[in-house]
Amino acid sequence: MQVRMSAEPQPEDVQTDDCMTSYTHIYSPDLLKDQVAFITGGGSGIGFRIAEVLMRHGCDTVIASRNLDKLREASEKLRAASGRRCLPVHVDVRRPETISDAVDETLKQLGRIDILVNNAAGNFLCPASALSFNAFRTVMEIDTVGTFNTSKVVFDKWFKHHGGNIVNISATLGYRGQGLQVHAGAAKAANDAMTRHLAVEWGPCGVRVNTLAPGPVSGTEGYRRLGGPAAESTGAFSSVPLQRAGNKTEMAHAVLFLASRASSYVTGAALVADGGAWLTSPNDVATLLGYWSSEKKRDE
Repeated sequence: MQVRMSAEPQPEDVQTDDCMTSYTHIYSPDLLKDQVAFITGGGSGIGFRIAEVLMRHGCDTVIASRNLDKLREASEKLRAASGRRCLPVHVDVRRPETISDAVDETLKQLGRIDILVNNAAGNFLCPASALSFNAFRTVMEIDTVGTFNTSKVVFDKWFKHHGGNIVNISATLGYRGQGLQVHAGAAKAANDAMTRHLAVEWGPCGVRVNTLAPGPVSGTEGYRRLGGPAAESTGAFSSVPLQRAGNKTEMAHAVLFLASRASSYVTGAALVADGGAWLTSPNDVATLLGYWSSEKKRDE
């Protein structure tokens, strides 16, 4: 079979946690005019780019994480690039009281919340036999409990009476039992179920709840920690139907769709954005174990 590269251009992106120097709108620049998005894990990686793209479509944002200094630096970049407001707030998604304080501050400063993006997560490669009880629990607490905590606080304080959109950032790890990822796969599978349950329960309040499941995304800490650069160097992406990793802007565009009126009749859905990787990429546990062992020795 002859392989032909797609002529479809990739959207602009940069590898670092900086705003893009140029941007081409695929939707109206006013698609989210005067809306407010609350984004956990919004200071870096995919979360940072989600904030930027939403802001470039008229949205003000709140970026939340545990590192307030990093958030302040990120918010300055985002405001300068977009001309929109960006409020940095300290949140530990495992502690509902910090979320409650941040949401109160958001409503005080920005007056509303229209979009919640649950992006806060933790992940690393580790075989189940070497995974500590504490490490498994920590990932579940951040990814799953944190997603529920944030969703419930925002629902109780705003969405219950005003409606809104929730986008949970998931992964395809649990679809086939990805090696060395039992912790993250279990957490994301739980989140996918949570998406469907909340879509059913909160739909009558005008709340849509959907999931985005990215594949490998370049320019992120997760890409580095999960062996993305090594996979690139060995040609592993040749097994992906689209022959490459994704970029952060592509993930932000998927969130933009799910969070906007472009998807006004979509709820309880999971949008996979991985170039078809989960369908065809080999689940090579031996290679993953070798990479994990080499990284572990390097850190010792």
